[in-house]
Amino acid sequence: MASDPRSANLSLETPGQDPVWFQKLSPLWFAERTGAVFPEKTAVVHGERRYTYGELAARINRLASALREAGLKPGDRVAFLCPNIPPMLEAHFGVPLAGGILVTINVRLSADEISYILDHSGATFLFVDTELAHLIDPARQRTLRHVVNVVDTAVESPLPGPTYEEFLAGGRPGPLEWLLSDENDTICINYTSGTTGRPKGVMYTHRGAYLKALGLGLHLRMSADSVYLWTLPMFHCNGWGFPWGVTAVGGTHVCLRRIDPGLTWRLIEREDVSHFCAAPTVLISLVNHPASREVTLRRPLTVGTGGAPPSPTIINQMAALGANVVHIYGLTETYAPYTICEEPPGFSALSLADQARFKARQGVPLIVSDVVRVVDEEMRDVPPDGQTMGEVVMRGNNVTRGYFNQPEATAEAFRGGWFHSGDLAVMHPDGYIELRDRKKDVIISGGENISTIEVEQAIYQHPAVLEVAVIAVPDSTWGEVPKAFVTLKPEQSATGAEIIDFCRERLAHFKCPKAVEFGDLPKTSTGKIQKYVLREKEWAGREKRIN
Repeated sequence: MASDPRSANLSLETPGQDPVWFQKLSPLWFAERTGAVFPEKTAVVHGERRYTYGELAARINRLASALREAGLKPGDRVAFLCPNIPPMLEAHFGVPLAGGILVTINVRLSADEISYILDHSGATFLFVDTELAHLIDPARQRTLRHVVNVVDTAVESPLPGPTYEEFLAGGRPGPLEWLLSDENDTICINYTSGTTGRPKGVMYTHRGAYLKALGLGLHLRMSADSVYLWTLPMFHCNGWGFPWGVTAVGGTHVCLRRIDPGLTWRLIEREDVSHFCAAPTVLISLVNHPASREVTLRRPLTVGTGGAPPSPTIINQMAALGANVVHIYGLTETYAPYTICEEPPGFSALSLADQARFKARQGVPLIVSDVVRVVDEEMRDVPPDGQTMGEVVMRGNNVTRGYFNQPEATAEAFRGGWFHSGDLAVMHPDGYIELRDRKKDVIISGGENISTIEVEQAIYQHPAVLEVAVIAVPDSTWGEVPKAFVTLKPEQSATGAEIIDFCRERLAHFKCPKAVEFGDLPKTSTGKIQKYVLREKEWAGREKRIN
């Protein structure tokens, strides 16, 4: 009689240890493996400084052991306020290896917002770039057990405490045992932008981060030959998982302290960059910089874009420079990208214009995601006709485990057993979703729904337009109507009447803006246009419809 395979499995288990056939999924494995497999390969480039994966592994181990020596306990929160420099990369591995939870803070927040995040997260360790130390309230130092000054420029810090290199010197370069009890433990907390209230702390798990890193590396075809340029902030959704993903494949990280279009193009050429990610507004600044006309790409360049729907115009412009734009969509609550606009069979036979229009869709789930649905108010799927709008909902491996210390907000976001994105979209017959608006952005004019994204994409086709944002403004007849805020390209001109007439040639007349205002647009640190700033100005003293 054959033995029961379940009893055979049980015989392989050791009390207090994971079974032989199981390993907890964690990005910690990526640094450990790559440090052993590619010890002499260049891991990090930062200005004139370079170090290998063997050196990176040693620095990660030093950070983790130094944190433990300083009293870090499992589950303690460790905050990093740094731009895209090597310590920020090392934190993505060193903090969880120490047993802590990483809290990356937006470097463009105010002192009050940073204080709130430090308070809410309960961080007891703070690593702060010396250029940003003035944002730390002196009173804050009394609640932080440790402050470490990250010195990347000549700016001196007003804060007491060791430098980052001094802190690392107190650690050991040898490997450490993981302090991970469950792969669903929290690895990091990312705070939302807080545009409609105080930011919420979005929790990611070791398992979710591991899968997201592998998924994006697979979809963007990354390998040990890849060179990734850090144009996307590492503090934003942990750089969409690429600190872990690039390390997983043994690619090279090229750090970039701040976005500078000219420097970006020089680094792309000098370092033979193969990949970078950026919001559409960053791509706009790159294609319109003079250096874009001088750069020579010696290898294929893949660009992941998201954070806002890219217009077909910018996709076409990047393609003309030799870059393949991959459109990915998600939210902080979905570890950033959840869907990708996959190229279907026969895609290359389409015209460039048709390719760009297709790539402007948000697409289908990543291979590590679950299904994506577009539903009505009763959670019924809308018909896949490319016309009927509904809310995008998701679930699965790459959905947050919840908001830190906010169970009510978590329950509201997870109602009905799905995460509610707040994004309105249509479902096409081929199963690809396409965003139409945020719920709060859609314009209801005389009972008709108007997608601001549709209007913006029409205006982007105007040759003089650099950037555009469309919002609802009050109207005594229709309740609200579209208004366009436009930034023109340097040395280009256009009038409001010309922009409106341009739209009327491409859209139903009721969708066209009734007014156009020219000037710079307010943005977040990741390049997203802050429509709420424009709305607050236009609706001051008026009651705005609540969606």
